[in-house]
Amino acid sequence: MEIDVRKKKADHRLLDGERKTAYLCLIPSCIGLIFLTYVPLITVLILSFFNWKGVGTLQWVGLTNYVRLFTKDPYFIDAIKVTVYFSVLAVFGSILYSFAIALLLNQKIPARGFFRAIFYLPYVLPAMAVYLGWSWLYESNWGLFNYILSFLGIGKVKFIGSPTWVVPSLALIAVWLSGNLIVIFLAGLQNVPRVYHEAAEMDGASGWQRFRYITIPCMTPIIFYNLLMSLITNMQVVTPALALTQGGPGNSSRFISYVMYTYAFKDAKLSYACAISFIFFLIIAVFTIILFVTSGRWVFYQGGND
Repeated sequence: MEIDVRKKKADHRLLDGERKTAYLCLIPSCIGLIFLTYVPLITVLILSFFNWKGVGTLQWVGLTNYVRLFTKDPYFIDAIKVTVYFSVLAVFGSILYSFAIALLLNQKIPARGFFRAIFYLPYVLPAMAVYLGWSWLYESNWGLFNYILSFLGIGKVKFIGSPTWVVPSLALIAVWLSGNLIVIFLAGLQNVPRVYHEAAEMDGASGWQRFRYITIPCMTPIIFYNLLMSLITNMQVVTPALALTQGGPGNSSRFISYVMYTYAFKDAKLSYACAISFIFFLIIAVFTIILFVTSGRWVFYQGGND
């Protein structure tokens, strides 16, 4: 009995030591989270209630910035629509494209490592170089895409010069840049238990049935993660507008982040840009919450859904 008591005490001391070590290791992450996330967010919220140009004194204006945002701003509402439209195209396009490529790269094909590197490469290329290259492909007169269309007897298209085509054209670039999603999907496919496929194959299941009832359910946590990360990333899109379109033609590619950038760094309306930033944060939070709430219906985890 005495030995058991001593053993329990030793286990408790060991557990307490592990807890203290865990807390100590978490301190740097907590400090970074506080000062790099929460403090800037609170600061943005506070500044949105003032009139401030980045220099000089703060002038309290209360909710004026928010009222103007939804009643008088000529860009904000349209920017929300454009951003959501782009995000829908880019997110679902990226998920379908990257999952399909991952399925192909998961097969036993020659030079598989080479092709994996090729499809991942666009993700690590400098953004401005990527968009400059795509601007040549999209060029209305001598661009490669229009050359192919002309060769096929189809009329030329103003890919980034037309309000109809500019957002789908920019979304296509975002899809092409989704090499990181391919890597994550590929890792998930390689972790699908082989025993499930073998059992289904012995029962006479076809390739499509194994894909639908085994691969897809096992991959739903990975799909959910990629969907979430892609949503957050593409909602904050700004580089295409800065590099290619400057928000045009008209306001057809004026994303929320670009509107915020324009007010903050071109018009020196920093407090007004902070109001846009906070509303934008809430919009992304709403979409994220919706995704989490609905995930319980289609995301399956091994060992249960609890």
